[in-house]
Amino acid sequence: MKTGVILLNMGGPDSIEAIQPFLENLFSDPEILRFPLSFILQKPLARFISKKRAVKVAPLYEAMGGESPQCRITAEQARLLGEELGDDYRVVVAMRYWNPRADEAVREVKEWGAERLVVLPLYPHYSRATTGTSLTDLDVALKAAGAVGLPRVTVTSWEDFPPYVEALAETLKEAMPEGGETTILFSAHGLPERLIKEGDPYLAQVERTVAAVMERFPGKPNKLSFQSRTGPVKWLEPYTDEMIKELAGDGVEDLTVLAVSFVSDHIETLQEIDVEYRELALEAGMKRFRRAPALNARPSFIRALAKRVKAAEEEF
Repeated sequence: MKTGVILLNMGGPDSIEAIQPFLENLFSDPEILRFPLSFILQKPLARFISKKRAVKVAPLYEAMGGESPQCRITAEQARLLGEELGDDYRVVVAMRYWNPRADEAVREVKEWGAERLVVLPLYPHYSRATTGTSLTDLDVALKAAGAVGLPRVTVTSWEDFPPYVEALAETLKEAMPEGGETTILFSAHGLPERLIKEGDPYLAQVERTVAAVMERFPGKPNKLSFQSRTGPVKWLEPYTDEMIKELAGDGVEDLTVLAVSFVSDHIETLQEIDVEYRELALEAGMKRFRRAPALNARPSFIRALAKRVKAAEEEF
């Protein structure tokens, strides 16, 4: 049986010129930017915000080589996952806000002759602002390609899937100093608080991941915080920058950060954590600050993805 595996991710600009259109796609999504009369005003507002923000973040992307590495890393994850699964599988990538888009992914697996599909979001934790909107986008592409009838299993979340937790624990252990004398800070991508109040399971799932990882590090001091907030609305707290200052004020001198909701490096890890938060921590009086490496193409993570695909196949 030929199985198509579609990996869903957000995507990122693959050049400086792509920053503005990427951001416009992002802010045009009603799950990302919602306000009264948004059905009328969202497109022009998204264009305005994206042009203004593109100028601000362009130097950050230039510092990373002129692109977000997420697209390149996700493509590598797909390639390695395909090798791990074997010839009866075709692994493709569908990015929500940049290339390759869902229609390209669907076309590729259809032309290959896929007889069934496993849809695996590269968001371990479900939110309608990430997994939800990506699945909606994929549904549109499947319908347009006449592929709605393909048998399909969708993995909506995998926050406490043991092989994934083991991969996270592995990278955290590698980063911790010899003897493990450090405070662990799990930094997850933020989410507007209103989504949680409306029933979004993201927060509870992130907390489950943290609890599962900490079972491997009993007794180690740890905290959970949230990064990358934007706009005037209230986001999940505590914020990572404020948590770093609080820990420094409590006398913490050694901090190890694990970006718990990200499975690949991008601007939030390479710039926000590695540059901004590092400077903040050292200025606040900490002596040592490090980030556990992102999962990226780590072999244990690729094996975890393969096992999750295999587990999903049992649902057919």
